[in-house]
Amino acid sequence: MTEARPPFPPYDLATARQKVQAAEDAWNTRDPARVAAAYTPDSQWRNRDVHFTGRPAIIEFLTAKWEREQDYALRKALWAFHENRIAVRFQYEWHDAAGQWWRSYGNELWEFAPNGLMSRREASINDHAIDESERRITGPRPESERGLDIPIW
Repeated sequence: MTEARPPFPPYDLATARQKVQAAEDAWNTRDPARVAAAYTPDSQWRNRDVHFTGRPAIIEFLTAKWEREQDYALRKALWAFHENRIAVRFQYEWHDAAGQWWRSYGNELWEFAPNGLMSRREASINDHAIDESERRITGPRPESERGLDIPIW
């Protein structure tokens, strides 16, 4: 493998947190190619009830996601880690084409290859309609909030 994305497994608390923040930062760009570059070429995904494999499928999936989920803004929090695996909690807010705001939240399980690229991602996600006045995530995490946990609800 010629590609590498440090930090590399096995993870400790500091490197697991670094990996989670890097993922949050990348996803908040809403750039499917940039996000897909953090995954192995044959990465396996489960997102809700959708299963697919590989970077082209990741790019296709994320392109459609961010066309549907407008003004998407995300927060991730480290849940647990062990060797080459990391579990996270997340929340993100977005609105649909009709202007309805949503808070989506759930858990992800990540598995990494030795080169630091993610080889497997499993995401369980729930959506809850919210009023625009209930929003609490309005863009990428400010530097002053890095390392802070996210509320459960």
